[in-house]
Order: sequence, then C-alpha cells, then structure tokens
Amino acid sequence: MFLDVNGKRMQTGNTKKMIFDIKTLVSYMSSCMSLHPGDICCTGTPPGVAENMSPPPYLKGGEEVILGIDKLGEQKHSIIPFKD
Repeated sequence: MFLDVNGKRMQTGNTKKMIFDIKTLVSYMSSCMSLHPGDICCTGTPPGVAENMSPPPYLKGGEEVILGIDKLGEQKHSIIPFKD
C-alpha cells in the first residue's frame, strides 16, 4: 500500500501489518451490508500520517494524491481548493 502527494511517497504499508486480515474484514463488512464489485472499504492508514509530522504537511488545493496497492491498482485524486 502506498500514498504519494505530488509525486513524493508519504506513506508505505503492507496488509501483513494490519490488525485484521482482509478475509476477516470482508467477512465482517458483508455481515453488515451488501458489498458490490468496485466498492471501496476504508479501514485505516499506514504509518506517515501528516498530523504526526512537524510541521504537518496537510493537503492543499491543487495537490495530486495517488494511492494504491501493488498488483491491485491505483486511484488518482486532485485536491479541490476549500472556499469559505
């Protein structure tokens, strides 16, 4: 698992370090709701959380975030600027 911000690797993880394995997570979630192909299940975050850095590099409008899992795929997102 990884997360890049503007081409810089910010987080790297491995499913082996998760508290619950994927089989257990899918089993539990499917007992509470219907799961369909393409559903995204957010379960937490690997090391590298911004609030634990000094200064914290919080996301800003215009930045590009790419997250992915090896052999599974990637998602690319552009951060939209916040307007009051």
